[in-house]
Amino acid sequence: MTSEHTPVRFDTKIAVLLREDLESWQRLNVTAFLVSGLGSQLPEVIGEPYADADGTPYLPMFRQPVLVFEGTKETLTAAHGRALSRSLPRSVFTSDLFATGNDRDNRAAVRAVPKDQLDLVGLAVYGPRNAVDKVLKGARMHP
Repeated sequence: MTSEHTPVRFDTKIAVLLREDLESWQRLNVTAFLVSGLGSQLPEVIGEPYADADGTPYLPMFRQPVLVFEGTKETLTAAHGRALSRSLPRSVFTSDLFATGNDRDNRAAVRAVPKDQLDLVGLAVYGPRNAVDKVLKGARMHP
């Protein structure tokens, strides 16, 4: 029997992997962009809407924590390959996107580069805990 005070353990994981050489503002920006992709395509990751004690409504958020990791460019490339081979839902952010200013140009920048040549600076992935853990092999928790 569970109560409302029992911690919830999820059998899935939402994770973001960032390249370790990003500046602070880039890490925040990339993380926000990456997780927006997951929330827009995977309704099961979104919880119920919020409301404060006055009844003021707020948008729903993810139903579970987002874990943020960092790694080298090589770690990111390997994780991307493992996410693809496992067909896990994912979003990517490439270094080219820092030079664009809108969604249309962002998509064109990614589309212009083959998957094995993407200069990845961030990757978000969602799926079963053990599969996501395998994708993130070699990455470390973001400090």
